[in-house]
Amino acid sequence: MPREEIDLRYQVPCLSILDEDGGFDDALAPEASDGLLRAMHRAMLLARRLDERMLKLQRQGRIGTFAPVSGQEAAQIGAMAALEDRDWFVPSFRESAAALWRGTPAKQLLLYNAGYNEGGAVPQDAHDLPIAIPVATQIPHAVGLAYAARYRGTGAVAITFFGDGATSEGDFHEAINFAGVFATPTIFLCQNNQWAISVPREHQTHARTLAQKALAYGVPGIQVDGNDVLAVLAATREAAARARAGDGPTMIECITYRLSLHTTADDPSKYRSDEEVEAWRRRDPIPRLQDHLKDRGLLADEDIDALEQEVAAEIDDAWSEAQAEMGRLDAPDVIFEHHYAELPPYLREQRDALRGPGQREED
Repeated sequence: MPREEIDLRYQVPCLSILDEDGGFDDALAPEASDGLLRAMHRAMLLARRLDERMLKLQRQGRIGTFAPVSGQEAAQIGAMAALEDRDWFVPSFRESAAALWRGTPAKQLLLYNAGYNEGGAVPQDAHDLPIAIPVATQIPHAVGLAYAARYRGTGAVAITFFGDGATSEGDFHEAINFAGVFATPTIFLCQNNQWAISVPREHQTHARTLAQKALAYGVPGIQVDGNDVLAVLAATREAAARARAGDGPTMIECITYRLSLHTTADDPSKYRSDEEVEAWRRRDPIPRLQDHLKDRGLLADEDIDALEQEVAAEIDDAWSEAQAEMGRLDAPDVIFEHHYAELPPYLREQRDALRGPGQREED
């Protein structure tokens, strides 16, 4: 029997539009209005500054452990900007930038990270899932949502975010296999930030790319510069259009880097060098986008200064609102909430007794 090469349906392209040296490939650039470009820049800056504020608050003991997003803003904002409100957003534990774009108030993220379940509440009409802490467990959920959307003919797609370490989990492989078999409108977005906590990418898999893992399941994969918000926008738009046309899922591998900690319980100086971090800092997605917007005449230094003040004030207000909400939620009578649409008389009596004289309220 002769030995023959198998003609695989897909290859893994690599996309970069806006490089760290200021280069810009206009031929590959996605259509983006001036307003959209400014909005993506603002959202990325807000996510970064909120991240920095939360790190200070955590070190002061005022909120709990969380996973910083610094360095990965382009991978999240570029992806979410390509989607619609009807589409499903299925996060892992680091998607604060994506959540902000989606409309989650900064106050909610602060509440959640301070340990209040109310901060993770999802509005009834939102197509968002709650934060998922266990690695990769949210990926099958996204496939299920996409399967249901296709069955119902809503035209919605589902995007799920996960890290490079998640591609070594069974949940990822089971989910992408199911998505490939049933052609679900799912976008698998891997933020390859080079580290699965303290395990470097080269110790996780011998595969040259993570995107090629999709090919084993008959799903196209693409690798993009995850610090290039325009490349992420273009790739996600293409994946969404493909999904809506009934052509099934896509996997996008965003090559990026977490400039901060895995979580605030982590000390990355124990396992990665300062030289590595500084090399990636030179590829920071925010200054890269700012330089591009300046070149296009859409942004000036004074605009950035004004925006920094605006964002700082927004975060100050969010923290004040979060603290006020924490004060309310710390009241002992909160235990009577969320059990009944209307409290039974015996529970109302117990609540009023706990509140004490003069604090009784009518339901």
